[in-house]
Amino acid sequence: MEPRPVSFDPESPSFAADPYSVYDEMRKAPKATYFESMNIWLIPWYTEVDAIARDSRMWRGADRLFSEASRHEERINNNWHDMPFHERFVQVNLLEQDGEHHRKLRLVVMKAFTQTEVARHREMIEQLVNRLLEPLLEQDDIDFIEAFAAPIPGQVISALLGLPQEDAAQLRVWVEDMVRFFDVDRSDAKKHAAEKATASLCNYLTDEIKSRGDALGDDLLSVLIRAERTREITETELIATALLILAAGHGSTIDVIGTGMANLLSHSDQWQALKNDQALIPSAIQEMFRFETPLPFFHRYVSEPIEIRGQSFKQGDKIGLLYGSANRDPTFVEHPARFDIRRPKPRHLAFGRGAHLCLGNHLARLNMEVIFRTLIEKTKDIQLTEDTLHYRPGLSTRGLAKLPLAISG
Repeated sequence: MEPRPVSFDPESPSFAADPYSVYDEMRKAPKATYFESMNIWLIPWYTEVDAIARDSRMWRGADRLFSEASRHEERINNNWHDMPFHERFVQVNLLEQDGEHHRKLRLVVMKAFTQTEVARHREMIEQLVNRLLEPLLEQDDIDFIEAFAAPIPGQVISALLGLPQEDAAQLRVWVEDMVRFFDVDRSDAKKHAAEKATASLCNYLTDEIKSRGDALGDDLLSVLIRAERTREITETELIATALLILAAGHGSTIDVIGTGMANLLSHSDQWQALKNDQALIPSAIQEMFRFETPLPFFHRYVSEPIEIRGQSFKQGDKIGLLYGSANRDPTFVEHPARFDIRRPKPRHLAFGRGAHLCLGNHLARLNMEVIFRTLIEKTKDIQLTEDTLHYRPGLSTRGLAKLPLAISG
């Protein structure tokens, strides 16, 4: 008797509320789940996701696998076409490259994201977090995400790029419109918003680059400008890489700050343990990323025939890596549905693995360390003010629509 296919609808309210029961079903299935609307095979198991993410035969980009005609047909089928700015600067960037080209682009920016380099920004982040938190103390009704979490990553990444802090709020709006089009719902309205936002961002960055002239500093945008002028990268790669850094520095960190805070407050013993022992902050942050992975889905293309759990895949097949499922796989971690900030450090997949390991992982963790340390030290009490929290629908991101809190200092 053939096993019943897993019902998979990432745009449904039920999936937004609880994707993990669906992931549980998928992991119990003997084979990968085919998701027809994206023409993709979804891999839910930790061991296989980890191996695929490391495998150099599994490519992020499709350029070397398909003809231009085939790629154009796929873009049309996915409403991923007729948006020149998005196609040039977003759909083709460092994240979508493989092999030597990917390594070349990654090396240009890698130094700015080392643990040592990121640590230089601690004082700036501490000042920002304190400035944002101060007016929220003694308030009985705030949206923690919009009032506190959301401004932090954007202002930090703007500082790294050497962009004016006063522009960070507008950049966030453009970035969110730009990247929202990566998820399952690619309506014409979202398409128009994504293209308009990408054009605005490109024009903004072009003006910023021109205004600097030869007055370059040690910020990351200056690094990219120098690389373009010495022909290490092209003008298109300069803009595309800056856009990727802006995008990567915003949404996922906002989401995990929100879900991390919510899970601490929903598990009061864990919140109390963290307040009693700040030495638990690093392991608590790792557990936040494992428990609610903010970027739970990425894809790869098969570059040569392979087998996954006895299932054959041919060149050109698209594979979906379900990091959100892998991080809850009981073969990887005991009691995966338990939020445990004392959990021994597991090798979760929230930052990916292999050649595409997230460049910003040290920066994201530093942001969160400063945030939660400051919240512990500067507040007396934090309470959820609503019993039910609502998550945004979708496959590519995992985050709350809002987080209503009362804070006392």
